[in-house]
Amino acid sequence: MAEDLVLESCNLECESNNQNHMTADMGSQQLVVRRGQSFTITLLFTGRGYEEGVDRLALNVETGPCPIEASGTKSHFPVSDALQASEWSAVVDHQDGTSLSLLIYSPPDARIGRYTLTLEASTGYQGTSFRLGEFILLFNPWSPDDSVFLEFEDQRGEFVLTQQGLIYQGSLKFIVPNPWNFGQFEDEIVDICLQLLDTNPKFLRDQNRDCSRRNDPVYIGRVVSAMVNCNDDQGVLAGRWDNEYEDGVSPMSWIGSVDILRRWRKYGCQPVRYGQCWVFAAVACTVLRCLGIPTRVVTNYNSAHDTNSNLVIDRYLDEMGNLQKTSKDMIWNFHCWVECWMTRPDLPPGCDGWQALDPTPQEKSEGAYCCGPAPVKAIKEGELKLKYDIPFVFAEVNADVVYWVLQKDGSRKKTIHSSVVGKNMSTKSVGKDTREDITHNYKYPEGSDQEREVFAKAELQKSHLTEEEKGVSIKIKVSEGMNNGCDFDVYAVISNSTETERLCRLMFCARTASYNGVMGPECGMKDLLNVILPPHSEKTVPLRILYEKYGSCLTQDNMIKLMVLLVEYQTGDIILGVRDIYIKNPDIKIRILGEPMQKRKLVADLTLTNPLSTPLSSCVFTLEGAGLTEGQKTQELASPIEPGQEARVRVDLAPQQSGLHKLVVNFESDKLKGVKGYRNVIVAPLPK
Repeated sequence: MAEDLVLESCNLECESNNQNHMTADMGSQQLVVRRGQSFTITLLFTGRGYEEGVDRLALNVETGPCPIEASGTKSHFPVSDALQASEWSAVVDHQDGTSLSLLIYSPPDARIGRYTLTLEASTGYQGTSFRLGEFILLFNPWSPDDSVFLEFEDQRGEFVLTQQGLIYQGSLKFIVPNPWNFGQFEDEIVDICLQLLDTNPKFLRDQNRDCSRRNDPVYIGRVVSAMVNCNDDQGVLAGRWDNEYEDGVSPMSWIGSVDILRRWRKYGCQPVRYGQCWVFAAVACTVLRCLGIPTRVVTNYNSAHDTNSNLVIDRYLDEMGNLQKTSKDMIWNFHCWVECWMTRPDLPPGCDGWQALDPTPQEKSEGAYCCGPAPVKAIKEGELKLKYDIPFVFAEVNADVVYWVLQKDGSRKKTIHSSVVGKNMSTKSVGKDTREDITHNYKYPEGSDQEREVFAKAELQKSHLTEEEKGVSIKIKVSEGMNNGCDFDVYAVISNSTETERLCRLMFCARTASYNGVMGPECGMKDLLNVILPPHSEKTVPLRILYEKYGSCLTQDNMIKLMVLLVEYQTGDIILGVRDIYIKNPDIKIRILGEPMQKRKLVADLTLTNPLSTPLSSCVFTLEGAGLTEGQKTQELASPIEPGQEARVRVDLAPQQSGLHKLVVNFESDKLKGVKGYRNVIVAPLPK
């Protein structure tokens, strides 16, 4: 009778497996593999080696606190002759004396998460169990049988592997790309993402049911959407939009997700203060990419928040053109969410592909503050009854805006105004730092037959104004050089395309604003009682915007809202022009000194010129970049920066990984906040 097999050690081959499974950037401290793809382990026995026909080997994999075979969270399988395509299986890869290599295969619909791996070895009637270790299993966009399969390699590179990107902010007419360090493969992040899944209320309510559903990216996406905000759970971020951030970090100051996720874990899953839409979206992007779901951040300009689901955003003005707070409906200058790539077997055909997921807490969905996944194709086609939350996203990109002027007698009068919701929808292009416009994915061209059909299907009306119908119309034009610290001019251009002379009153007002549409103090005003417009003529009225007026009340969003109200005396018509302008911060100049090479010291030289007429104090540069810095680096300046002077620091970097990386920089001071800059750095591999 052969003596029992005794295991001396097990090598999980982390380095080579992680390389093969596109998780090498997570390091080689733990085994991180993707489902639907085999991985290798090496067993070393003491005394004698494995003998086929004499020894029987089987493996156990278990995930979650209550693993059950029927729930798909536990599997027992023998080492057999062939791998199975749809279930856990293992074969002998090769043998060398007492060393035995096994090939282990996970099915393409396996539950993701942290697994324990156990070996059962039996010779004759005796059997012994050996704990081999742990591994993490992720979704696999490289596997054609996985529900997150993405066909093109460059897209998988961008939406799964790339650890940095650009998030589009600013305004409709002045789009600003801001850099972000997603850092999904940085130390601790995969563990934090799994902890986030184990902190979600569905897990706490029913651990078995929650873990059994972790094979479904639709379910995972919904959980992540809810857990990135903290409105009804121990989520990652607290949202705040009132410009009062002293007891936390201003949403404008963040430059990456890693610091946020580490803080959340460090302080016992207490919400990190504070986030706004792009921060929620960026953190969700990090978590979903980390778990293996292809994800990108998208920005919708002039985004509607329709609280009563009638697809009309009602805004109310007084007779001087000041916005009145009589409606919860809002128009956000921009709003960010994420799109995830997956199949939707739970829906009718045609819903696979990009799905909108919005982690910013706005409205409840099935009792929780989450939104989506909503198939982008279904949003475009007006299929409002499909899951999840399509009416809300449809309204964000399609709602009509109606401005009413409240009269002194208590009545209200509708203004003539061109609707501008859902414009210039933007995301970073694949493989390059340019903007891709994806508006056509969400909606048909305005005024087209297809758009009318979609609105008819959705049982909604949409008004369109053509230039001819307007008679008298307004455009707001701006000048170059709307830089922070400068005075500049803006212009109301009024056109009369009718045969008759028109006499009007014109009110032209500028107010600072937040990106979510909330208005601040006035910073420029003109009221002309008798404006004469000859037939078929155009008149330009300038308004000077002074830094001394806007400087002290500009929010960290750097937004000013311009409104022109034109009242026609003959007809009583009120024509409205609205435009949001973005006040540009100075550039941060980033120079890299030395030849970037893996594991060699590198110096970044950062400069920013003070554009204001007053000194900047409490100046701080913060920088980070996956593969370039270990965590965040902060450098404070000892003395204030005088007007026109340069703030300058030098920071040492130690790039750990070769390839293309982004160094992301933020500058803060008492008067200039949230100034962003970035530099692409190509790091050469260490010479062999």
